[in-house]
Amino acid sequence: MKKVCLLSLTLCAAAFAQSDTVVRWRGIEGVITAPGIDNPVSQIHSGAGPWTTRDGNVRINLNSGEGSFEVEGLVLNGGNTSGTPGQVANVMGTLVCNPNNVGGSETVLDTPLTSLSAEGNAQLSFRLNIPVVCSKPVFLIRVASGKWIATGTKPATDSQFHY
Repeated sequence: MKKVCLLSLTLCAAAFAQSDTVVRWRGIEGVITAPGIDNPVSQIHSGAGPWTTRDGNVRINLNSGEGSFEVEGLVLNGGNTSGTPGQVANVMGTLVCNPNNVGGSETVLDTPLTSLSAEGNAQLSFRLNIPVVCSKPVFLIRVASGKWIATGTKPATDSQFHY
């Protein structure tokens, strides 16, 4: 009887640990880049000029690859298009696993494009093929040309995932 109970407890603990790999960013902030200055993350270049956001969040299950992001008020900060997304009509999310090869081979995974409203709002649910090792993940919001204009901030994770 003791062996059965111990085996059941071990299986339940293993199942719990496998489901405990959700990473969240409780904020999204715009890139603060002076015109003409690049601020790359890994090999991904930043967009021109400073961007700001009002709010946002990201959630990704590293086991299933299911995730979502939402950003509010993603707009340019300065110039003639200040307070608007300018010419940007679509954005995508990008998960960078093992940036600069920390903990494994760097992997860059893009979501499909989603519409960015005139107020700078966008949301998307998605599924990515996450590699087995995804250390120090970074989440970016990028324009269709590939440059990043915002990033996930205030990371929070379930107890089994550590930065």
